[in-house]
Parts: sequence; C-alpha cells; structure tokens
Amino acid sequence: MRVVGLFGPSELSAEQVLSDLEVPDIVPGPRDLKVSVRAVSLNPADVFMRKNFKPTPGVAQVLGYDAAGVVEEVGPQVSLFRPGDEVFYAGDVTRPGSNAEYQLVDERIVSLKPRTLSFTEAAAMPLTSITAWELLFDRLSVGFGTKTSAGVILIINGAGGVGSMLIQFARRLTGLTVVATASRPETTAWCMSLGAHHVINHHEPLDEGLHRVGIEHANYIAGLSGSDRQMPSIVRAIAPQGRFALIDDPKVLDVAPLKLKCVSVHWELMFTRSMFQTPDMIAQHRLLTSVAELVDARVLRTTLTTSLGPMSAETIAQGHRLVESGRSIGKTVLSGFGRPVVSDRSHHRSIHPRGPVALHHEA
Repeated sequence: MRVVGLFGPSELSAEQVLSDLEVPDIVPGPRDLKVSVRAVSLNPADVFMRKNFKPTPGVAQVLGYDAAGVVEEVGPQVSLFRPGDEVFYAGDVTRPGSNAEYQLVDERIVSLKPRTLSFTEAAAMPLTSITAWELLFDRLSVGFGTKTSAGVILIINGAGGVGSMLIQFARRLTGLTVVATASRPETTAWCMSLGAHHVINHHEPLDEGLHRVGIEHANYIAGLSGSDRQMPSIVRAIAPQGRFALIDDPKVLDVAPLKLKCVSVHWELMFTRSMFQTPDMIAQHRLLTSVAELVDARVLRTTLTTSLGPMSAETIAQGHRLVESGRSIGKTVLSGFGRPVVSDRSHHRSIHPRGPVALHHEA
C-alpha cells in the first residue's frame, strides 16, 4: 500500500524530508478497523511529531491523525462497525498514522462520519472536536446545555483548529458568553462567524481586552497557544475560583500566581485515552457520534478552509508549511492518494509503530 513517510526528524528545509513509499499491507487486530483513507487534515501535532519522533534505522514513520474514510475490513471482536461504513476519527499517537492508503484504528475512537459532509469536510473535524469537547466538558466541567451554564469563557487563539470548534461548542451547546482572541481582520471575522459574542486582540493584555467589551473577568479560560507568554494577563483576567485549561507545550508554566484566586489548572491531551487504553476510551466514539449528529442537525459546521488536493509527499509538506506559518485559519485538508506513485526508496519495507512522546500541540 502507498504511504507518505519519513526516516528521521527534520525541518522541512532538509532534503527529502517526506517520501512517497510502498509498504506491506496491514491486517486488523481484534478491535481494529482497516480503513480506506479518503481524506486527512493537518494539525500542529503532525508538525511536532515530524520534528521530534525517535527514528529506527530503515523504518518509515507515517504521520497523520485526522482521517475520514470507508471501513474495508474489521477485526474479530469489532461490534460497532461493519465493512462499507463511512467513518471519521483522530487516530492514536502510538500507531502508524493516516498519511496512507489504509490505516488500522481501534473502533472505540471512531464514529460514523456526518452524513451531510464529504470526506474532505469531515476529515477537518475529529482531532479538534475531541480536544475542544474534552477541554470544555471534561476538564473545565462546563455543563452541557444552554440553560445549565452561566459566565464567560475566554478562548485564546479562536481562529485555530481547536478554537474554531471550541467557539461553536461553547456558543451552541452552553449558556456561556464566548470571547475569542484574534489579531487580524480575517481571523476576527472567522471567530465572529462561528458564534463568538466578542473578539479581542491577543497581542494586547487579555484583561484590558475584556474590559473594553464590558467584561470584568472570565470564569473559564482556554489556553490554546502561548500560555506561558499570556500567564500574567491570564492571572488578571480570570475570575476568583475560575478554571484554566491548556493544550499547548510551554517549557515552563508558572501557575503559582493563580493560588490567590484559587484557580484550578487542567491539561487536555486527546491522545491520553488511546495511549493508555483507559477504561473510558470509548468516550471518544460517543462524543464524535454526538458531533456528527450535531453537524447533520446544522448545529455545528466543518472548519475546512483549505484543500490541497490528493495526498503526496509534496502536498503534505505544503500543508505542514501552512500549519507552521501560524497564520492559517480553520483546517487544511488533503484527499486520498491520486494516481499510483513509484517510490525511489521502496526498499524500505517497514512502518514505524509510533511510541508515546511527551506532549503534542493540538491547536
């Protein structure tokens, strides 16, 4: 089968970072689905892994998390899906990724894709939806339902992938006042179109931005990027007994100043459930099913903004550059492979079974 792989961590400027390869076919394990991948999207986690994975000589690393496709084959213990089902999912950081013709994925982290979306539209959603949902409802403990929650949520970097879903969840599924941050006219407009009540500039102190829109404090703050740089104004902006959740990778994060306000701090990493095979791993199947139903009910919308065509080493590298630029809005998606490729490195016949790494920036 065809994959896009790499043989060592690298910057994109290095020669032959990503390669079009042919590798042996794959066989599903007991609870696995073998999925024919029809579309993938790119995340900062892909960039992080490209730069930081530990290589094995002669073994290709296949990146990719988000995917949408068709179930080709199921393992003997699978009970939730059958061949022919159209699905979407965000994968497992410990297993080969979605930049491939076929991928193995545990059924407990997969859902039927939204019926009203194409594969490319659906592929934009899983990783960011899971991250935003877990951050909002599991980590921050916001009540699900428009009459169960009161207060203000501040979403730092609202126009990114996770922010784009978090704005929608907070606005459509809770009673919170939603404040997002952005710094350009186009990102401000994007956040407003997704449902933000207010947008403030994250290049200015967050507390001052809140005051300009008539809000004294935020009860909840979602740190999706730059949490270490933003900490002084987060301390000022958050309400006493507030909740702060973050997904990024600060080298140092001084949360001691939050003590006086008795603020709780929460990490969110959507790979934790699959990485550690937690007893509640199937929660990701259930929440993605809810997301699909909400999309089909026109409550939520896809965050696809850029489509780069069929997967190849060249187009995936192009997508990585967009993600690394820090100026992308929403999600960048690629469709499945086009015409077969002839690999100049086909003598490498293995796929790296990815192992756990520290943290992966998901925004």
